[in-house]
Amino acid sequence: MKSKIITIDGPAASGKEKISKYISKKWKFKHLDSGILYRRLAYIFKNDEINTDNISDIKKKLKNINTLSFRKNKNIRSEEIGKLASKIAIYNPVRDFVNKLQYNFVKKNNKKQGFVIDGRDIGSVVFKNADLKLFIEVNAKIRAKRRYKQLIDSGEKSIYRKILKEIKLRDKKDKLRKYSPLIVPKGAYIIDNNGSLKKVIKEINKLIVEL
Repeated sequence: MKSKIITIDGPAASGKEKISKYISKKWKFKHLDSGILYRRLAYIFKNDEINTDNISDIKKKLKNINTLSFRKNKNIRSEEIGKLASKIAIYNPVRDFVNKLQYNFVKKNNKKQGFVIDGRDIGSVVFKNADLKLFIEVNAKIRAKRRYKQLIDSGEKSIYRKILKEIKLRDKKDKLRKYSPLIVPKGAYIIDNNGSLKKVIKEINKLIVEL
């Protein structure tokens, strides 16, 4: 039987990862967080002092990278790396590189029961023919509060007002970028994640049962 693919799109700090992890554990689906790949590239570019304002330098570096780890790492979770990841994500060669890794990941693990993949263009661009597409919506202020708590809990100093400003700016950039802008994918179910996770999970489980 063909593996099922569930895509989860949404703005920064909307809870995509938490929801994806739940689906992965509950339904035994392989989880792929596309954001990790952008962050890993950002981390590499920073350490190797790549000029991320120069597309030629970026292309040259990408040619020397064969693959990226899909594992999480504390070093790539900082706000600095997050900002750089958002910056390089506007470049089409970077998105093509990351998308290719995601296609290969699914192909390599095609014997799995299914995949849950989250990001900001997964259902609209990367896996347009997914079996189930979800788009997570959350108010910017709530997202900022959640992100603030996450950073504080991890020991990183942070200011709520600054995070809110950065989230709004990131939303604007994601929606207006030339390549793969943040949109509600065609045929996607809009999930309101402003309230309790329990309610969201109940709604999503019902959709998965109907697959």
